[in-house]
Amino acid sequence: MDRTHSPQASNAPRNSHSRRSEQTLLVDADDTLWENNIYFERAIASFISLLDHKAHSPQGIRAILNACEHETIQLTGYGLASFEKSLLRCFERVSGHHPNDVQALQIRGFARSIADREIELLPGVAETLPALAERHTVILMTKGNPEEQLHKLERSGIKEHFNAVEVPAEKHVDAYRHVVQKYSLDPAETWMIGNSPKSDIRPAIAAGLHAVYIHHPHTWVLEHDLLPTAEAPQLLIEIDDFSTLRHYF
Repeated sequence: MDRTHSPQASNAPRNSHSRRSEQTLLVDADDTLWENNIYFERAIASFISLLDHKAHSPQGIRAILNACEHETIQLTGYGLASFEKSLLRCFERVSGHHPNDVQALQIRGFARSIADREIELLPGVAETLPALAERHTVILMTKGNPEEQLHKLERSGIKEHFNAVEVPAEKHVDAYRHVVQKYSLDPAETWMIGNSPKSDIRPAIAAGLHAVYIHHPHTWVLEHDLLPTAEAPQLLIEIDDFSTLRHYF
């Protein structure tokens, strides 16, 4: 299912015979190239089971954890250390006391269990990314902890297909403008591709780029947002899987 939002939708490339000439493709990593949030969701489910709280429902605990994550990110940024701090903070808020040594060890284990998981590429990535890289300039642009993100890229087996890698602390409008300036990109020939309305799509469109929104069933709740409207000559395309990119690029 493909959806193109723009007054120029009828002019958007639709098949392999009408692919665009060389473009610059900024590509998100987590939950665009490989699975990520599902591992956090499993860790959170284990954490909620550990609490087994009588006064708060699982949904209530999750809401508290979301608030804790938002606060922690503002202080220490993204990454597993930040996630671990959020779990510990949530435990204290829900329980009214610090975890004991055994509980703290369990909570830290939930976070650390994510660290060395094998990178699971999403369907179509292994076949599609090399084809895109043959025809276009491809830059990985993913926010988070640089060391962790680069480590995942090294383990992914797809590093060779990127011309450059950018790991900003946040993907806001200025981050996109910085990349455009750094690589002397033409916004009219530059696309951001990702699964997050908040970090991939809205700020990229605001920075004057085109965007491709790839649906993912488990996008992190803190990345949810409404999709923007792309005014001509910008284009915003919605697709359901990475392999569909070959019809456009």
